[in-house]
Amino acid sequence: MVLPDILEPNLKVVFCGTAVGNKSAQAGAYYAGPGNSFWSTLAQVGLTPRRLDPQEFLILPRYGIGLTDLAKSLHGSDRRVRASDFDTKSFRLKIEKFNPKTVAFNGKRATRVFFGRDVQCGLQTETIGKSVIFVLPSTSAAARGYWDQSHWKALSDFLQNASTRPQQQDFARISIRNMELRCSRK
Repeated sequence: MVLPDILEPNLKVVFCGTAVGNKSAQAGAYYAGPGNSFWSTLAQVGLTPRRLDPQEFLILPRYGIGLTDLAKSLHGSDRRVRASDFDTKSFRLKIEKFNPKTVAFNGKRATRVFFGRDVQCGLQTETIGKSVIFVLPSTSAAARGYWDQSHWKALSDFLQNASTRPQQQDFARISIRNMELRCSRK
């Protein structure tokens, strides 16, 4: 395991990436690449009270946040990770065990691997156990051309406004908002 999972029961959200990047592996901290906007985005959308440094990843549970990746045994860019490197079964079991309110995939590659198909950003209709799923644009510098913070803001709004477990109307409200976001970009 390159970096440990940051998981405990009943977190608000667990962010799941593809694999730890090279800079993060060297630093021993999640999302430590100089161009990665993960930490600044968490603060900008209100999920943390300030911009945390990557080395502070162990304190994320204080804010109801956890971290993991689908490929836990290697590091590198998404292009380097092969299908055989992913362990979706273990990921699903961890999520069912720790039961976060939400799972948020940081980027579409991990999401495509997990679902076995392409997906759009935003709230998904599928769940993992009782955990709802969001797909977010990647914070990686390599994905900067696809960056859109509005989906991260929608996740933050969902987490701040939802009760302990989302009700069906929460799904409908967020789905309508996500549809409006997609339509406004066409």
